[in-house]
Amino acid sequence: MAEFMGTALMILFGVGVHADTVLNDTKYHGSGHLFAITTWAFGISMALFIFGNVTINPAMAFCEFLLGKMTFITFIETAIFQMAGGVVGALIVYVMYADSFKHSYDKVDPETIRNIFSTAPAVRNLPRNFFVEFFDTFLFLTGILAISRINAPEMVPIGVGLLVWAIGMGLGGPTGFAMNQARDLGPRIAHAILPIKNKAASDWQYGLIVPGIAPFGGAVAAAMFAKLYLGI
Repeated sequence: MAEFMGTALMILFGVGVHADTVLNDTKYHGSGHLFAITTWAFGISMALFIFGNVTINPAMAFCEFLLGKMTFITFIETAIFQMAGGVVGALIVYVMYADSFKHSYDKVDPETIRNIFSTAPAVRNLPRNFFVEFFDTFLFLTGILAISRINAPEMVPIGVGLLVWAIGMGLGGPTGFAMNQARDLGPRIAHAILPIKNKAASDWQYGLIVPGIAPFGGAVAAAMFAKLYLGI
C-alpha cells in the first residue's frame, strides 16, 4: 500500500504540474519546464518523506532485486502496485483539472494533452531515445544508492529530490526523463482509458520500448556499478 500510495502521490504532483502548465484556464498556465521539473523533484521528496522506505519505481525495485534486497516475487508485486498507483494518480489529476481539460479541447494540440500524462521525445530517434532513458536511469538509480549510504536517513528524500532536479535540468531535454515505468506507463494507461475529446494515440511503441524497457537496462547497469565500485 505504501508503494501504491507513494507512486500515486508522486504522479499527483508530476502529472498535476503538467496539467497546470499546459491546459487553458489554470492559475499557472505557461509556467514552463523549470516550474514543472522543480515540482517533480519536490513531489518525489514529499512522497519519500511520507511513505518512508519505498522505491515508487519498478526500475529501482528491479535494481534492489538484482542486489539481493528483495525476492523476484516481491519485485513483481511491488511493480504491480506501483503501476496501479501511477494509473490512479493520473485519474485523480484528470478529475481535479476536468474543467480545464474541457476548456482546452480544440485549442490545445491532442499530442500536447497526451504529453501531460506521459513522456515523449523532443526528436524521435528510438535508438538514441532508448540510450538517453537507459543512461538517465543508470545515473538516477546509482545516485539513489549512493545517497542511501549516508548516515542520515532523514536527508535521503531531499537528496533524491535534488538528484531528480539535476537530471531533469541537465539531461531531461531529449526524452523528458521518465526513468520509471510507473511514472510513464501508468499515466499513459490512464490517458488511454479517459474520455478525452479528440484523443491522440497513446504511442505504445515509444512507451513500451523507451520508458518501458530502457529503465530496466539502467537498473542492471546501476546494480553492476553498485557492486563493483560502491561495494553494495
